[in-house]
Amino acid sequence: MPKADEDAVDRRPLHERIAADLRDEIMSGDLRPGASLPSTLRLKERFKASNATVQKALQVLKDERLVVGRAGAAVTVREHRQETIRPADFGAPAEAGKPYRWLTEAGKRGKRGSIQLLDVAECRPPADVAMAMELPEEGTAIVRHQVLSHDGEPVELVASYYPIEIARGTALADQRKIKGGTPTLLAEMGFPPRLTVDRVSARIPTQEQYEALRLPTDLPVLRTLRVVYSDDERPIEVTLMTKAGHLYELQYEFT
Repeated sequence: MPKADEDAVDRRPLHERIAADLRDEIMSGDLRPGASLPSTLRLKERFKASNATVQKALQVLKDERLVVGRAGAAVTVREHRQETIRPADFGAPAEAGKPYRWLTEAGKRGKRGSIQLLDVAECRPPADVAMAMELPEEGTAIVRHQVLSHDGEPVELVASYYPIEIARGTALADQRKIKGGTPTLLAEMGFPPRLTVDRVSARIPTQEQYEALRLPTDLPVLRTLRVVYSDDERPIEVTLMTKAGHLYELQYEFT
């Protein structure tokens, strides 16, 4: 592939560059689950690297749980867990008596979904959230911090913000989980979701994100800022969702 800038130089350590190229081949499917990676000798020749550098690169991929292997044996691609997420699957209120849609979708994938409520508090949101909520300069909101897990392993860090005038005195402000999820509760309160807008970016994880998601390296995370509007284009929920970038991709469908 031609460089956009002929003077551009990848200044990352060589082992990180090797890991990046192999990671891309794994995630794109060129190296399929169960397939053996090229031998150390071939990798040394391909990347003009020492044995120690190649082994360091392979260790990065092992730490990321993309490959498995031990000294003296072939390194193979794991049945890795990169999943395609359709955001449209999660926004609608759950049917009567049904659990939160995120839990239902986890079950469809053969996983045991669980949600840990970390904290509920009143706070001044981050600037981009406050802007999306159309808060005045000193305005505050109710925030619900949660960690979502599959089979006991954290996969998503979530912070959902609600306008004070909507949330105060309701279950949104209580230190407990909400049956059916917040979309169901908001609809019951007279604020049905009418429009959802996502803004997705890739970022280096913060310390909180790194620890909460138990990330193996400082690979980028997918950060989604989701704004849910009800009648009269009123923002009723703004959520920051953070996922490990090497484990998930988002699928949006348009007509």
